[in-house]
Amino acid sequence: MNKHQRLAFITVILTMGLGLGLTIALSDGSSKVGAVPAVVLCAGAAFAINWLAFVPSYLKRTEHYFDLVGSLTHLTLIFVALVGSSDLDLRATVVSILVGVWAVRLGSFLFLRARQAGGDGRFDTIKHHPGTFFSWWSLQALWVLVTGSCSLAVITSMERQSFGWFAGVGVALWGVGFLMEIVADRQKTQFRSESKNTSSFIHSGLWAWSRHPNYFGEILLWIGIAVVAIPLLSGWRWVALISPIFVFVLLTRISGIPILERRANERWGDDPVYREYLRSTPILLLRKPKAKIKNL
Repeated sequence: MNKHQRLAFITVILTMGLGLGLTIALSDGSSKVGAVPAVVLCAGAAFAINWLAFVPSYLKRTEHYFDLVGSLTHLTLIFVALVGSSDLDLRATVVSILVGVWAVRLGSFLFLRARQAGGDGRFDTIKHHPGTFFSWWSLQALWVLVTGSCSLAVITSMERQSFGWFAGVGVALWGVGFLMEIVADRQKTQFRSESKNTSSFIHSGLWAWSRHPNYFGEILLWIGIAVVAIPLLSGWRWVALISPIFVFVLLTRISGIPILERRANERWGDDPVYREYLRSTPILLLRKPKAKIKNL
Protein backbone atom coordinates (compact mmCIF):
# COMPACT_ATOMS: atom_id res chain seq x y z
CA MET A 1 0.00 0.00 0.00
CA ASN A 2 1.59 3.26 -1.15
CA LYS A 3 1.28 6.71 0.42
CA HIS A 4 -1.79 7.72 -1.62
CA GLN A 5 -3.57 4.47 -0.86
CA ARG A 6 -2.90 4.81 2.87
CA LEU A 7 -4.20 8.38 2.84
CA ALA A 8 -7.32 7.32 0.96
CA PHE A 9 -7.91 4.44 3.40
CA ILE A 10 -7.51 6.71 6.44
CA THR A 11 -9.81 9.30 4.86
CA VAL A 12 -12.58 6.75 4.30
CA ILE A 13 -12.28 5.38 7.85
CA LEU A 14 -12.38 8.88 9.37
CA THR A 15 -15.29 9.84 7.12
CA MET A 16 -17.30 6.82 8.22
CA GLY A 17 -16.41 7.44 11.87
CA LEU A 18 -17.50 11.08 11.74
CA GLY A 19 -20.67 10.11 9.90
CA LEU A 20 -21.45 7.48 12.53
CA GLY A 21 -20.87 9.92 15.38
CA LEU A 22 -23.12 12.56 13.84
CA THR A 23 -25.81 9.97 13.11
CA ILE A 24 -25.81 8.75 16.72
CA ALA A 25 -26.13 12.34 17.98
CA LEU A 26 -29.00 13.17 15.60
CA SER A 27 -30.76 9.91 16.52
CA ASP A 28 -31.50 11.42 19.94
CA GLY A 29 -35.16 12.37 19.65
CA SER A 30 -35.50 11.13 16.06
CA SER A 31 -38.67 9.52 14.78
CA LYS A 32 -38.29 5.82 13.98
CA VAL A 33 -39.15 3.39 11.23
CA GLY A 34 -39.85 0.30 13.26
CA ALA A 35 -36.98 0.27 15.73
CA VAL A 36 -34.56 2.18 13.50
CA PRO A 37 -34.20 5.98 13.85
CA ALA A 38 -35.04 7.75 10.58
CA VAL A 39 -31.68 9.57 10.74
CA VAL A 40 -29.86 6.21 10.58
CA LEU A 41 -31.69 5.38 7.36
CA CYS A 42 -30.74 8.80 5.98
CA ALA A 43 -27.05 8.29 6.79
CA GLY A 44 -27.08 4.82 5.25
CA ALA A 45 -28.69 6.19 2.10
CA ALA A 46 -26.09 8.97 1.81
CA PHE A 47 -23.14 6.59 1.79
CA ALA A 48 -24.89 3.90 -0.28
CA ILE A 49 -25.79 6.34 -3.08
CA ASN A 50 -22.29 7.77 -3.35
CA TRP A 51 -20.53 4.42 -3.14
CA LEU A 52 -22.79 3.02 -5.87
CA ALA A 53 -22.20 6.08 -8.05
CA PHE A 54 -18.46 5.67 -7.65
CA VAL A 55 -18.45 2.35 -9.53
CA PRO A 56 -19.58 3.53 -13.00
CA SER A 57 -17.77 6.85 -12.51
CA TYR A 58 -14.45 5.10 -11.93
CA LEU A 59 -15.01 2.59 -14.73
CA LYS A 60 -15.58 5.49 -17.14
CA ARG A 61 -12.97 7.69 -15.44
CA THR A 62 -15.45 10.56 -15.23
CA GLU A 63 -16.43 13.10 -12.62
CA HIS A 64 -19.29 14.58 -14.66
CA TYR A 65 -21.95 13.26 -12.30
CA PHE A 66 -20.21 14.01 -9.01
CA ASP A 67 -22.03 17.25 -8.16
CA LEU A 68 -25.30 15.96 -9.57
CA VAL A 69 -25.12 12.88 -7.33
CA GLY A 70 -24.43 15.17 -4.38
CA SER A 71 -27.66 17.05 -5.02
CA LEU A 72 -29.59 13.83 -5.61
CA THR A 73 -28.27 12.57 -2.28
CA HIS A 74 -29.64 15.68 -0.55
CA LEU A 75 -33.03 15.12 -2.18
CA THR A 76 -33.01 11.44 -1.25
CA LEU A 77 -32.25 12.19 2.38
CA ILE A 78 -35.11 14.67 2.53
CA PHE A 79 -37.43 12.06 1.02
CA VAL A 80 -36.29 9.34 3.43
CA ALA A 81 -36.64 11.72 6.38
CA LEU A 82 -40.17 12.68 5.31
CA VAL A 83 -41.23 9.07 4.82
CA GLY A 84 -39.67 8.06 8.14
CA SER A 85 -41.34 10.84 10.12
CA SER A 86 -44.85 11.18 11.43
CA ASP A 87 -46.97 14.19 12.24
CA LEU A 88 -45.20 16.55 9.84
CA ASP A 89 -45.85 20.22 10.55
CA LEU A 90 -45.31 23.51 8.74
CA ARG A 91 -41.69 23.84 9.92
CA ALA A 92 -40.71 20.40 8.57
CA THR A 93 -42.57 21.01 5.32
CA VAL A 94 -40.97 24.41 4.73
CA VAL A 95 -37.46 23.13 5.48
CA SER A 96 -37.98 20.20 3.11
CA ILE A 97 -39.03 22.56 0.32
CA LEU A 98 -36.16 25.01 0.94
CA VAL A 99 -33.47 22.33 0.91
CA GLY A 100 -35.08 20.63 -2.09
CA VAL A 101 -35.18 23.85 -4.12
CA TRP A 102 -31.55 24.61 -3.21
CA ALA A 103 -30.39 21.10 -4.16
CA VAL A 104 -32.12 21.13 -7.55
CA ARG A 105 -30.82 24.60 -8.42
CA LEU A 106 -27.20 24.11 -7.33
CA GLY A 107 -26.89 20.55 -8.59
CA SER A 108 -28.16 21.37 -12.07
CA PHE A 109 -26.01 24.51 -12.22
CA LEU A 110 -22.80 22.68 -11.28
CA PHE A 111 -23.58 19.74 -13.55
CA LEU A 112 -24.17 21.94 -16.60
CA ARG A 113 -21.11 24.05 -15.82
CA ALA A 114 -18.90 20.97 -15.64
CA ARG A 115 -20.34 19.63 -18.90
CA GLN A 116 -19.74 22.93 -20.68
CA ALA A 117 -16.20 23.17 -19.32
CA GLY A 118 -15.45 19.60 -20.37
CA GLY A 119 -14.85 18.41 -16.81
CA ASP A 120 -13.81 19.43 -13.32
CA GLY A 121 -10.09 20.15 -12.97
CA ARG A 122 -10.10 18.90 -9.37
CA PHE A 123 -10.43 15.32 -10.63
CA ASP A 124 -7.92 15.30 -13.49
CA THR A 125 -5.55 13.07 -11.53
CA ILE A 126 -7.82 11.77 -8.78
CA LYS A 127 -10.23 9.90 -11.05
CA HIS A 128 -7.43 7.59 -12.22
CA HIS A 129 -6.68 6.37 -8.68
CA PRO A 130 -9.53 4.19 -7.33
CA GLY A 131 -8.73 4.60 -3.63
CA THR A 132 -8.45 8.38 -3.76
CA PHE A 133 -11.47 8.71 -6.04
CA PHE A 134 -13.53 6.50 -3.70
CA SER A 135 -12.50 8.66 -0.74
CA TRP A 136 -13.90 11.72 -2.52
CA TRP A 137 -17.27 10.02 -3.00
CA SER A 138 -17.21 9.06 0.68
CA LEU A 139 -16.42 12.64 1.63
CA GLN A 140 -19.35 13.82 -0.45
CA ALA A 141 -21.66 11.51 1.50
CA LEU A 142 -20.35 13.03 4.73
CA TRP A 143 -20.72 16.54 3.26
CA VAL A 144 -24.40 15.89 2.54
CA LEU A 145 -24.98 14.45 6.02
CA VAL A 146 -23.20 17.28 7.87
CA THR A 147 -24.59 20.09 5.73
CA GLY A 148 -28.09 18.72 6.01
CA SER A 149 -27.93 17.95 9.73
CA CYS A 150 -30.16 20.88 10.76
CA SER A 151 -32.77 20.07 8.14
CA LEU A 152 -32.76 16.40 9.14
CA ALA A 153 -33.09 17.39 12.80
CA VAL A 154 -36.21 19.41 11.95
CA ILE A 155 -37.89 16.83 9.73
CA THR A 156 -37.22 13.78 11.94
CA SER A 157 -37.86 15.48 15.28
CA MET A 158 -40.49 13.87 17.49
CA GLU A 159 -41.17 17.30 18.97
CA ARG A 160 -43.30 19.82 17.08
CA GLN A 161 -43.68 23.54 17.78
CA SER A 162 -45.60 26.36 16.13
CA PHE A 163 -43.74 28.04 13.27
CA GLY A 164 -43.35 31.42 14.98
CA TRP A 165 -41.43 34.58 14.10
CA PHE A 166 -38.05 32.99 14.84
CA ALA A 167 -38.54 30.45 12.08
CA GLY A 168 -39.69 33.29 9.85
CA VAL A 169 -36.35 35.02 10.39
CA GLY A 170 -34.58 31.83 9.35
CA VAL A 171 -36.63 31.55 6.17
CA ALA A 172 -35.87 35.20 5.36
CA LEU A 173 -32.13 34.59 5.80
CA TRP A 174 -32.38 31.55 3.54
CA GLY A 175 -34.22 33.60 0.93
CA VAL A 176 -31.65 36.40 0.91
CA GLY A 177 -28.76 33.92 0.70
CA PHE A 178 -30.41 31.85 -2.03
CA LEU A 179 -31.19 34.91 -4.15
CA MET A 180 -27.67 36.23 -3.68
CA GLU A 181 -26.16 32.92 -4.79
CA ILE A 182 -28.36 32.76 -7.90
CA VAL A 183 -27.63 36.35 -8.94
CA ALA A 184 -23.87 35.97 -8.38
CA ASP A 185 -23.72 32.70 -10.35
CA ARG A 186 -25.70 34.18 -13.23
CA GLN A 187 -23.56 37.31 -13.34
CA LYS A 188 -20.38 35.27 -13.49
CA THR A 189 -21.78 32.88 -16.11
CA GLN A 190 -22.84 35.82 -18.29
CA PHE A 191 -19.44 37.46 -17.85
CA ARG A 192 -17.59 34.31 -18.90
CA SER A 193 -19.84 33.80 -21.93
CA GLU A 194 -18.59 37.02 -23.55
CA SER A 195 -15.46 36.49 -25.63
CA LYS A 196 -14.03 39.88 -24.66
CA ASN A 197 -13.74 38.67 -21.05
CA THR A 198 -11.69 35.54 -21.80
CA SER A 199 -8.59 36.88 -20.06
CA SER A 200 -10.35 39.12 -17.53
CA PHE A 201 -11.83 38.66 -14.08
CA ILE A 202 -15.29 39.74 -13.00
CA HIS A 203 -15.51 42.81 -10.78
CA SER A 204 -19.00 44.08 -11.56
CA GLY A 205 -22.44 43.48 -10.07
CA LEU A 206 -22.32 41.65 -6.75
CA TRP A 207 -18.68 40.85 -7.52
CA ALA A 208 -17.88 44.53 -6.96
CA TRP A 209 -19.24 44.16 -3.42
CA SER A 210 -17.47 40.89 -2.58
CA ARG A 211 -14.87 38.67 -4.23
CA HIS A 212 -17.04 35.63 -3.46
CA PRO A 213 -20.69 36.75 -3.13
CA ASN A 214 -21.99 33.31 -4.15
CA TYR A 215 -20.23 31.72 -1.19
CA PHE A 216 -21.56 34.38 1.15
CA GLY A 217 -25.05 33.52 -0.08
CA GLU A 218 -24.41 29.80 0.43
CA ILE A 219 -23.27 30.33 4.01
CA LEU A 220 -26.19 32.66 4.76
CA LEU A 221 -28.85 30.24 3.53
CA TRP A 222 -27.54 27.43 5.74
CA ILE A 223 -27.48 29.81 8.70
CA GLY A 224 -31.15 30.40 7.87
CA ILE A 225 -31.91 26.67 8.01
CA ALA A 226 -30.08 26.47 11.36
CA VAL A 227 -32.17 29.34 12.76
CA VAL A 228 -35.36 27.50 11.75
CA ALA A 229 -34.05 24.36 13.50
CA ILE A 230 -32.91 25.91 16.80
CA PRO A 231 -36.27 25.76 18.67
CA LEU A 232 -36.35 21.97 18.19
CA LEU A 233 -32.78 21.24 19.25
CA SER A 234 -32.08 19.64 22.61
CA GLY A 235 -29.67 17.13 24.10
CA TRP A 236 -27.24 15.68 21.58
CA ARG A 237 -29.23 17.21 18.74
CA TRP A 238 -27.46 20.53 19.33
CA VAL A 239 -24.65 18.92 17.35
CA ALA A 240 -26.75 19.72 14.25
CA LEU A 241 -25.52 23.31 14.48
CA ILE A 242 -22.28 22.05 13.01
CA SER A 243 -24.03 22.50 9.64
CA PRO A 244 -23.47 26.25 9.03
CA ILE A 245 -20.09 26.10 10.81
CA PHE A 246 -19.01 23.28 8.51
CA VAL A 247 -20.18 25.15 5.41
CA PHE A 248 -18.29 28.27 6.52
CA VAL A 249 -15.06 26.39 7.23
CA LEU A 250 -15.32 24.32 4.05
CA LEU A 251 -15.80 27.34 1.78
CA THR A 252 -13.43 29.77 3.49
CA ARG A 253 -10.62 27.48 4.63
CA ILE A 254 -10.59 24.29 2.54
CA SER A 255 -12.16 23.82 -0.88
CA GLY A 256 -13.71 27.10 -1.96
CA ILE A 257 -12.09 30.47 -1.46
CA PRO A 258 -8.47 29.34 -0.87
CA ILE A 259 -8.35 27.45 -4.18
CA LEU A 260 -10.01 30.20 -6.20
CA GLU A 261 -7.88 32.93 -4.62
CA ARG A 262 -4.70 31.00 -5.41
CA ARG A 263 -5.74 30.42 -9.02
CA ALA A 264 -6.71 34.07 -9.47
CA ASN A 265 -3.43 35.27 -8.00
CA GLU A 266 -1.47 32.98 -10.32
CA ARG A 267 -3.35 34.36 -13.32
CA TRP A 268 -3.78 38.05 -12.50
CA GLY A 269 -1.38 38.66 -9.62
CA ASP A 270 0.72 41.08 -11.66
CA ASP A 271 -2.29 42.96 -13.00
CA PRO A 272 -2.60 46.38 -11.26
CA VAL A 273 -6.38 46.31 -11.78
CA TYR A 274 -6.60 42.98 -9.97
CA ARG A 275 -4.37 44.22 -7.16
CA GLU A 276 -6.66 47.21 -6.71
CA TYR A 277 -9.64 44.84 -6.69
CA LEU A 278 -7.99 42.80 -3.92
CA ARG A 279 -7.25 45.94 -1.92
CA SER A 280 -10.72 47.47 -2.18
CA THR A 281 -13.09 44.46 -2.19
CA PRO A 282 -13.83 42.20 0.82
CA ILE A 283 -13.08 38.54 0.32
CA LEU A 284 -16.51 37.37 1.58
CA LEU A 285 -18.75 39.92 3.32
CA LEU A 286 -20.53 42.42 1.10
CA ARG A 287 -19.49 46.06 1.19
CA LYS A 288 -20.65 48.83 -1.11
CA PRO A 289 -17.78 49.71 -3.46
CA LYS A 290 -16.38 53.19 -2.90
CA ALA A 291 -15.58 53.68 -6.56
CA LYS A 292 -15.76 51.67 -9.76
CA ILE A 293 -12.50 49.91 -10.57
CA LYS A 294 -11.24 51.05 -13.96
CA ASN A 295 -9.26 48.94 -16.38
CA LEU A 296 -5.80 50.36 -16.96
